[in-house]
Amino acid sequence: MKSSRHSRHVTSKWKKNAVLMQSSKLRAYLPETRRFSKEHLSNMLMKHKMVYVKPVNGTWGNGVMRAEYRPHQRQGSYQFQLEKIVRSYGSIDELYASIKKHKFRGSYLIQQGIDLLKYDQRRFDLRVMVQRTPQKVWTTTGIIGRLAHPKKIVTNYHSDGKLVAAEKLLTPYLKGPRLKSYMSTLQDFGEDIADHLKITFPGLREIGVDVAIDQKLRPWILEVNTSPDPFIFRKLKDKSIFRTIMKYARAYGKYK
Repeated sequence: MKSSRHSRHVTSKWKKNAVLMQSSKLRAYLPETRRFSKEHLSNMLMKHKMVYVKPVNGTWGNGVMRAEYRPHQRQGSYQFQLEKIVRSYGSIDELYASIKKHKFRGSYLIQQGIDLLKYDQRRFDLRVMVQRTPQKVWTTTGIIGRLAHPKKIVTNYHSDGKLVAAEKLLTPYLKGPRLKSYMSTLQDFGEDIADHLKITFPGLREIGVDVAIDQKLRPWILEVNTSPDPFIFRKLKDKSIFRTIMKYARAYGKYK
């Protein structure tokens, strides 16, 4: 699956997921992902009880829906949420028809839902920024937390999410040396992902990995962005992180 030298930006979530699945090491950290269809929606909901339905080429969390199967609910065992609105249905047929009606044009995928950690009753995930140095080595240059709006399902800053230091969000779960060691593991995780993707996409210079952390503190690869927004790191108190990110971005020609 070799791609052109110019593959600096890969938009298809499906394509990136397929490449990551080829790694026996990384495969274990990928939520189950299927193409959007009624059969897959039904099977995935029976198996996982909660899934995310996403545009294959979407950005900033636009068009993302969260669907759930709650067999013990009296009114409507099936529900999905888009933006702040939750809709309930009595059957998978009704749920599927409604999701189809509300989705954007273009292809969608269904991803196993991860029960995210929360901070202040709000779900969060992490963005891990990995860049290629002038020495052609991948290095993790920043990790930032993204706290979801209390009434929304996506954590993106562009969808009213809040940017917070990752350490702050993880402190209720990990302290001292354990937190430090966990952050270091996340850095290695990001670099492993970049190393694997660059084999297929040799033009890559940077990636932003969206990492979900479940209740057992297991990291999951939600998505890999090949043109990540560096400016979110300006929100961190430690200004040296943003300076480093920009230094590398300029070195590979992203900014003049």
